[in-house]
Amino acid sequence: MTNVLSIHAVHQGGMRVVAGSDKHQVVMDYPRQPEDAAEGLTPLQMLLASLAGCSASTVSLLLKKTNQPFTGLEVEARAFRRDEHPTVLTEISLEFLVKGSGVAPESVAQALKASEERLCPVWNMLKCGTPIKASFSIVENPVATHATH
Repeated sequence: MTNVLSIHAVHQGGMRVVAGSDKHQVVMDYPRQPEDAAEGLTPLQMLLASLAGCSASTVSLLLKKTNQPFTGLEVEARAFRRDEHPTVLTEISLEFLVKGSGVAPESVAQALKASEERLCPVWNMLKCGTPIKASFSIVENPVATHATH
């Protein structure tokens, strides 16, 4: 992978922008009025999506490396945004939902710590200017039962 990242953004009218690389594109929009429909995520939602995606990828990789029997991983990212301009994010929370039977809580905690401290570049960039709190819960997969008639 190259050390140079490049994105090309094209204004589409209003507050809508299409941004991407040669192979992938996303639409971002910022409705000027609350009643206006958005045609994409806002740029701050894209930032949260980047954090959720990056941290989910690194945590799942670490859980696989430690042979944790997880069957799914979800991340709910929430942020508070200040009202004054610039309307930056002032606090972010990440709630990880790990699915699987027999997943060790210590392994999840270690994976989160490693993601925050070393492996997730988005987390590392954002935490310098915005507090990020992470928590997790483990949901045991229900045992499948077969009904007999």
